[in-house]
Amino acid sequence: MTTVSSHAPVAPAPTRPVDGVTAQLIRHALEAAVEQMGVALRRTAFSPIIYDTKDYAGAFYDRDVRLLAQMRCLPIFVGTLNFCVEAALAALGGDEMLRPGDVIVSNYGYDTGSHALDIAVIVPVFLDDALVGYAVNKAHNLDVGAKAMFVTDSTDIWQEGTIYPGVRLYKGGELDEDLWRTMLANSRLPDALAGDIHAQIGAAEVGMRALQRLLKRYGRDVVAVASEVLFDYGEETVRTMIRGIPDGLYSAEGAVDNDGITEAPLPYKVVVEVAGDRMVVDLTAAPNQANGPVNAPYATTVSIMRCTVMALAGLGSGANEGHFRPLEIRTRSGSIFHATPPAPMFMYASPLIAASDQVHRALSPVVPDRIPAQTGCQVGSFLAWGRRADGTFWGDGTNHAGGQGAALAYGDGGGPMMVLPCSGTRNNCVEVWETRTPFLTERADFAQDSGGAGRYRGGPGLNVHYRALRDVNVTVPWERVMSAPFGLFGGQDGRRNVIAIDFADGTTQTYSKASAVSVPAGSLVRLETGGGGGIGEPSEREVLAVREDILDGYISAEAAMRDHPQLRESERDR
Repeated sequence: MTTVSSHAPVAPAPTRPVDGVTAQLIRHALEAAVEQMGVALRRTAFSPIIYDTKDYAGAFYDRDVRLLAQMRCLPIFVGTLNFCVEAALAALGGDEMLRPGDVIVSNYGYDTGSHALDIAVIVPVFLDDALVGYAVNKAHNLDVGAKAMFVTDSTDIWQEGTIYPGVRLYKGGELDEDLWRTMLANSRLPDALAGDIHAQIGAAEVGMRALQRLLKRYGRDVVAVASEVLFDYGEETVRTMIRGIPDGLYSAEGAVDNDGITEAPLPYKVVVEVAGDRMVVDLTAAPNQANGPVNAPYATTVSIMRCTVMALAGLGSGANEGHFRPLEIRTRSGSIFHATPPAPMFMYASPLIAASDQVHRALSPVVPDRIPAQTGCQVGSFLAWGRRADGTFWGDGTNHAGGQGAALAYGDGGGPMMVLPCSGTRNNCVEVWETRTPFLTERADFAQDSGGAGRYRGGPGLNVHYRALRDVNVTVPWERVMSAPFGLFGGQDGRRNVIAIDFADGTTQTYSKASAVSVPAGSLVRLETGGGGGIGEPSEREVLAVREDILDGYISAEAAMRDHPQLRESERDR
């Protein structure tokens, strides 16, 4: 069993006072500076999965690898970046080996907390020849030479792409040409990889310069003391939130649909312990690591559980290292929530996104006003590739969101959005997708009757249909095909995800997780994402609201009459 509270060492208590106004000015300056890194990445990236989908993250760390500020983007990436930095430093022999102009790249999943497509770029930040911190970003690159562009059936990490385990691509400002040529040679899309890696490096250097300017403006000592003040404030914010939850043990059970190799579900249990101002999330009751790639490295488990708890705190700003101090995470080494090499991990996020929802579900009886019903879908990734008429290779991917779960706090679930750990990302717009791929989008609309009924209904999922204009290969790594998004307090479950291909020969096949499916020209790919769960008994919904749902097309008249007895009574009385 492994536990974690605050991952990095705590610095000595500050010796110079910093007033609250100055600390807040520095906080906003750090957050603005780290956002500059994100803007630079988004505006220079080659691939839509970065500049349109926003499948990236970034952060600043101090010399002790404590989180100073994070981009407002993909949460599950942010919480893994400290692991990237620490593992790279260990591989290189410690921070004393770093020099100005160094650029480190890593995509070894057990260091980065991601599959090999997610490449981290680390730039050490120096000021007056002294190491003062790190500017780090991680982004999803399209191809690093796995057995396919995206895989759901790998059985070890070597099938999932070429590994770069915390190596220096630039040494003192000089490019390692041999390593660079090796990276490009191990990608089916070398131009995309080159463009996106250059964008990541450029963005990290933008972040580095912004952090240097901030340190020069306020002074290193003042920023260091202000950071301690901000860490303490963040810690107290989360402790205050935890104090509002009654002490006790709370649990919920769920299951991963399957491991991509067999159809057997993988059941697990989460336990949340609240004691005073501390919270423990216990994930030790988990299956052994699977043969297929639904295993999560420890870094990802820490990251997703942190953002799961941070969501309850209702932060008005990004998290810093202090926010994590009251939280302890327990895992069992060798399980799907703490996999060990060489277990495959290409779909590493699948089990943990589901477990995140179950943590909230476990707490729902004691903090019902803070917990929504479950969101439909998960990420809904769809990857495709093939050959153009001139024989050149193309490949791309996009995401598909599900309906949001309803909540007592805000009422009906919203339209399709990403799940909490992947919030900040989105799907590619249709115009970009059709420009870059041989697909025609024949349908993209809200799915009627997909949200769970309740006092407040779940948000609708999507029906998205793609017509293949050429022969293509596709991969669909979906969850929540076997299990429906749960409702709460009497609310009904939402619609499950559906993946189906109507082939050109007239046959139809449904899928859960599938890699490299050959789709002939003329076939129709139907991606139908789940709706959110409802909350509260359907009989408690206002009759007027039910009628408005019918008029707006969210539910059919037949479903309304079936699920809402108050509507039937109202119709009889008219």
